[in-house]
Amino acid sequence: MGDDYLVRIGRLIRDARQHRGWTQTHLAEALGTSQSAVNRIERGNQNISLEMIARIGEALDSEIVSLGYSGPMHLRVVGGRRLSGSIDVKTSKNACVALLCATLLNSGRTTLRRVARIEEVYRILEVLGSIGVRARWVNGGGDLEIVPPARLDLDSMDMEAARRTRSVIMFLGPLLHREERFRIPYAGGCDLGTRTVQPHLTALRHFGLEITATDGVYHAEVESEVRPGRPIVLTERGDTVTENALLAAARHDGVTVIRNASSNYMVQDLCFFLEQLGVRVEGVGTTTLTVHGVPHIDRDVDYAPSEDPVEAMSLLAAALVTESELTIRRVPVEFLEIELAVLEEMGLDHERSPEYPADNGRTRLTDLTVYPSKLKAPIDKIHPMPFPGLNIDNVPFFAAIAATAQGSTLIHDWVYDNRAIYLTDLTRLGADVKLLDPHRVLVEGPVRWRAGEMMCPPALRPAVVILLAMMAADGTSVLRNVYVINRGYEELAERLNSIGAQIEIFRDI
Repeated sequence: MGDDYLVRIGRLIRDARQHRGWTQTHLAEALGTSQSAVNRIERGNQNISLEMIARIGEALDSEIVSLGYSGPMHLRVVGGRRLSGSIDVKTSKNACVALLCATLLNSGRTTLRRVARIEEVYRILEVLGSIGVRARWVNGGGDLEIVPPARLDLDSMDMEAARRTRSVIMFLGPLLHREERFRIPYAGGCDLGTRTVQPHLTALRHFGLEITATDGVYHAEVESEVRPGRPIVLTERGDTVTENALLAAARHDGVTVIRNASSNYMVQDLCFFLEQLGVRVEGVGTTTLTVHGVPHIDRDVDYAPSEDPVEAMSLLAAALVTESELTIRRVPVEFLEIELAVLEEMGLDHERSPEYPADNGRTRLTDLTVYPSKLKAPIDKIHPMPFPGLNIDNVPFFAAIAATAQGSTLIHDWVYDNRAIYLTDLTRLGADVKLLDPHRVLVEGPVRWRAGEMMCPPALRPAVVILLAMMAADGTSVLRNVYVINRGYEELAERLNSIGAQIEIFRDI
């Protein structure tokens, strides 16, 4: 093997080991070798056989180190099965990635509880690790401990990992307080058409950040004497735009007012975390945030992000399309109230437990039991709005739900350029979905689902919608190349199997 391959393999092994929460000594003991040998392997200074790579993969129970000789992950779904029992909602993907970016504000140790172990989180951890941040899984791999170095090594940033996640754009807010010049690659993530970063740049210009873009890289320069002289009005009420402005304001020595801010779930979680760092945030849950920043943050903090309302909606949709009785526990109901109201209008039969607080002490949770329901199409169109409206990420699930309802449902996905197009893939599974224009689809129900085989759409939520439809269809379906699902859901197939689904993970060797 060439030196470059050895370095890349070593990096994969190091990342897999860290994701498992092992030290080099732990891995050495499992392999029956020395810690120094593991260190040489991870630095790319040791020849390594395919047999040893396989042994390391088995020891770490890691698919990461197996990717070099096995193909993409696929799902084989035996549909037509009823779900039953109960399932817990995992912590929010979008909150977790924002909090990981926010750890760059803190010189102390940050412990995040029950972090979603998903590809999006792994990509951010790879980027953080490459610039010198020490991250390790603790408490049996359920929690994440993060300790930054005295100085970040931004020249060593893992650009390949950074390009695979749109969340890296949220490095801008924290880094402008640490460096006068730095660069990050263009943000990646789901294929949802053109999503401009201009609102981010407009907001952060108030803190002296100027960006020039060349050859797939944003080159940032910071004029430290520039500071907000008046309230910042966001030109887009976006979640990541608001988070970037919050991250920049957190270490601004003064008061920053952010108007037209998102009040969505991940923004609220970020605000609660910033308060633990000593940053006072007024107006949480509203569109005007007043941030009392502190110039230096050095605290050991422990925070538990709340549950994911979009995953809760995914599980609710799974129960509805498979006509199942299912209890979904730890549902962040305040971020699903419009969705539930629309579904009640459509005929949803369900019960809710009394509300109780999430581990962050602030978010309201409930346990939701869904019963097989005779649904009818809603009178009005389904369309997203900023919180407290119907969540943008929950719109695709209504395509599968509407397909099971009697009548015609108009879905207007006005936010993203391409996402509605992917919903037409449901026609290959028997649904009647007509594309009216790049943002609108008309769904006629009820459907008679049929099994099929197809490539996974390149957008996260439509990909899960296809999986749910396959679960409802009698027969065996195949969904190929499901990396995009692993970006946003932790062990989704295994967890669905635990409540009665029959989904097999396989690869092309």
